[in-house]
Amino acid sequence: MDELATEAEALSAALLSIEDERSWNATVELTNALAIEQAALALGDESLVARAQLVQANMRLRSGDVAGASEQIRHVYQWAAGHGDDRLLARTHLVWSYIHGHLSDAEQALEHAVLAVELLDENATRHMHIWHRTKLADALWAAGSMDQARVRYQQAEQLAVETGSPALLCLLNNYAFTEFDTGNQKRAEQVADRLLRLADERGEKLEPAYLDTVGWIQIGNGRFDEAEATMRLCIERHDEGRYDAADALAMYLLTLARAQRGLGAYERAQATLDESRAMCDERDLGDLLVRVYQEQAELHAARGDFAAAFTAHKQFFTAYQNRHSLRREARTRTRQAMFETDEARQEAERFREQARRDPLTGLHNRRYVDEKLPALIQSDPSLALAIVDLDHFKQVNDRLSHNVGDQVLISVADLLACGVAAACPDGFVARMGGEEFLIVLPGAGLNRAAAVLDGIRRSVRAHHWTPLTHGLPVTVSIGVAHVAEDPAPTQPSLLSTADSRLYAAKHAGRDRVVSVTDRREHSAHASAA
Repeated sequence: MDELATEAEALSAALLSIEDERSWNATVELTNALAIEQAALALGDESLVARAQLVQANMRLRSGDVAGASEQIRHVYQWAAGHGDDRLLARTHLVWSYIHGHLSDAEQALEHAVLAVELLDENATRHMHIWHRTKLADALWAAGSMDQARVRYQQAEQLAVETGSPALLCLLNNYAFTEFDTGNQKRAEQVADRLLRLADERGEKLEPAYLDTVGWIQIGNGRFDEAEATMRLCIERHDEGRYDAADALAMYLLTLARAQRGLGAYERAQATLDESRAMCDERDLGDLLVRVYQEQAELHAARGDFAAAFTAHKQFFTAYQNRHSLRREARTRTRQAMFETDEARQEAERFREQARRDPLTGLHNRRYVDEKLPALIQSDPSLALAIVDLDHFKQVNDRLSHNVGDQVLISVADLLACGVAAACPDGFVARMGGEEFLIVLPGAGLNRAAAVLDGIRRSVRAHHWTPLTHGLPVTVSIGVAHVAEDPAPTQPSLLSTADSRLYAAKHAGRDRVVSVTDRREHSAHASAA
């Protein structure tokens, strides 16, 4: 028995080294995961089997087999959901987010990224807490919400700095690239400079992909000399042989050619571009070849040869149209593979049912409340609920901007969720609309609920808001209702009671919790600063 336990621990550790570390060779890791699955089957350990299969799905995805990854991940999800394995579910949703990203389905990618963060708990690894938030930020950027993405990047960065995580370099690379892609050149440069400084402080070599990001940003800011030096170092690092991506070197050469064009070194740029084109032809790198044609047109135009530039541009446009058609057909085939069976369609519906989320804060939304709360009210005589409303929130939007208002809402949502998770793990928080939230505390009882809610109120007031609101305070008022005090409790009656007490809290001066109301509708049991 001890031998079996020891072998299971060794297999678990081997899987964790793949799950929580950046792997350089997807083919090798797929082979390793297949071997681990066979060993886990021999042990009869279903959990290890499911974990190995998820690693395989991720590696198939990285190798370009999106349909194969989609088929395999469904089985992993079924096992994890059936056995209540939240850690595996969190990892599964993250890989599913990657899959939808490959399919250019930003909305579905974001839904799964939100679920991947929502499922994190004390069993999640340090890497998961950092990386899942990073990938949520990536998904927010892809969905066109860079302001919200920036908040998540900063949260992940803070966690990575506090724990000394090696994931910080990759996180900063993603953050820098998304700022650059969104057109925020100055911010991109600042993040890239942090990336370079951190690598220097840690005595670590930046991998070529990160140097390519830095090179792009330097080019975008007109720092062509630095960009050329960066890309030569990038290619030198690539030639060390650690990196397996087939298109990597051709891509780095293309970036180098862009830097050389910016310097006016047209002959060097042409030679570099020719080398990149030859590699694209040799390795059938169609998508990258489209970008080579585009750069060739730019290079001809920079030389003043506009006829050649026009010809190259036509090549670019034709190649772009062809690749666009091929990608669309490939996405269609993959979607068909994902949804062609009844089981797959049922799972898609299950995911839609799960995604009862507010897109800004990631909290549950009113639809979730309407589905969940009535049954809780009928079954739990100790249930308490509270309506939470931000005080003077209109001033934040009017004086600081709606973007700042959104960031305040995101931060308040995180504070509420953390407070509930710590005090009442079975509870939940939902955004009801605007600046109004609902907190549901099963089994709490009135007195304990009032204490928990006052702690949450204090945490909101004590939060370091100055960098965001420039001195404008952020506080909340809270009205509480309790099932036991209502002779015929229903969702409408309890929400009405909580709303009435919220009004009493506002009337009494805000920044307080009101949990009992006397005959004059004023607070008989309130807590405030």
